[in-house]
Amino acid sequence: MAAVTVLRCSGRFMGRLICAPQFRSCTRGRFIRSDYILNKPSLKIGQQRRFFRNTPVAAGQVLQFKLSDIGEGITEVTVKEWYVKEGDTVSQFDSICEVQSDKASVTITSRYDGVISKLYYNVDDTAIVGKPLVDIETEAVKVGALEEDVLEAPAVSHDEHTHQEIKGQKTMATPAVRRLAMENNIKLSEVVGTGRDGRILKEDILNYLSKQTGAILPLSPTPEIVPPPPQARTAPLQQKDKTLPVAKPAVTKPVFTGKDRTEPLKGFHKAMVKTMSAALKIPHFGYCDEIDLTQLAQLREELKSMAESRGVRLSYMPFFIKAASLGLLHYPILNASLDDSCQNITYKASHNIGLAMDTQQGLIVPNVKNVQLLSIFDIAAELNRLQTLGATGQLGTSELTGGTFTISNIGSIGGTYAKPVILPPEVAIGALGKIQALPRFNAKGEVVKAHIMNVSWSADHRIIDGATMSRFSNLWKSYLENPASMLMDLK
Repeated sequence: MAAVTVLRCSGRFMGRLICAPQFRSCTRGRFIRSDYILNKPSLKIGQQRRFFRNTPVAAGQVLQFKLSDIGEGITEVTVKEWYVKEGDTVSQFDSICEVQSDKASVTITSRYDGVISKLYYNVDDTAIVGKPLVDIETEAVKVGALEEDVLEAPAVSHDEHTHQEIKGQKTMATPAVRRLAMENNIKLSEVVGTGRDGRILKEDILNYLSKQTGAILPLSPTPEIVPPPPQARTAPLQQKDKTLPVAKPAVTKPVFTGKDRTEPLKGFHKAMVKTMSAALKIPHFGYCDEIDLTQLAQLREELKSMAESRGVRLSYMPFFIKAASLGLLHYPILNASLDDSCQNITYKASHNIGLAMDTQQGLIVPNVKNVQLLSIFDIAAELNRLQTLGATGQLGTSELTGGTFTISNIGSIGGTYAKPVILPPEVAIGALGKIQALPRFNAKGEVVKAHIMNVSWSADHRIIDGATMSRFSNLWKSYLENPASMLMDLK
């Protein structure tokens, strides 16, 4: 009866129904689509409601873009930077803002095409997960385009870009993804979707495009091997010792106000309070030693030019990390974790070795995943990537979580010995002092110049005894003092 009523209604009433205040003015040409749908033989009430909700003449509506759950149990974040302002036009996948939790920095992207009509937070405000972040006034829906993910219909022409159905399987993608594929002359039927129910995402298009063009993705752990420039081959030998330029942190002039200031703990500082409070429950066992890096320093000088020709800066740290991984193979309890009830020990298969970094946001500890499977060059390339991301505040949750063992290079700032604090749920950590040129006796009793570094270890004394920590340190020391010995255990 409802369908019959709609069909018998006057043209004036139909015009009022569709051209209500929340919709734009209609034209006669646009009613052709309406008549086509209403004259279908099998018309149901549900189809009428869907037609009016997705009518091609509907005007844009204001949608509240809420801050979604970004995982890891995070309930609030700090807005660090806005990439848009009120009145800006955005498309799907455009960056809206950068937020920082107590674990990582995350870039929030838009789900809609439209205009930013309201920002709910200022920079450094605390945003709550599940609450509105911005309001987006969506554009008028175009003919054939829905707000939801679009299920492509079977092809109706022989144009090479339609390719909607291959072997009876339909492809699913949003209009923005379809447009991206069209602009890059990519057939959606040739792209493997990784989204829900095989939906094709923007990342799938970019990955497909990178494979076709031979480009290397930004997160690839192995950078492209670039031959050295011609002038480097003819340059004097001393120029080979030059390392790649490293951006130095800007030094700001301190301002004395003469007034006390109180501010809430945010971001990584808040995470540090939580982590260090948990670390107080761990009985720490300390162990220190001295390492002679003279042979390693010579080896590194020989390999630096080779690494630079591949676009990678080679420091001492990749050798320290790889030597630690080889030691963990012999003493796996140092790569373990203890549950909260202190009843079970979990031995970690992966050596995800963290490196403490001092950044403008505070102390962060990204980790190199699966060091046991990586070469020294692979580790150096990954460290370069992590240091670049850390300097720009781009480290994500995947880089900052999952660590199993940590090394702190406090010596890059200064100092010889330290008392490192274990990062739960890990059970051991090492702190490296600065490398100094000091006089030492060689095997013949002669005084020689040596490159000396001090190391300080801390271990969870509930499950690690002093003898185990000492044996691990001696093995790690032997690898570094005689780098060729590492070849015996490399796989």
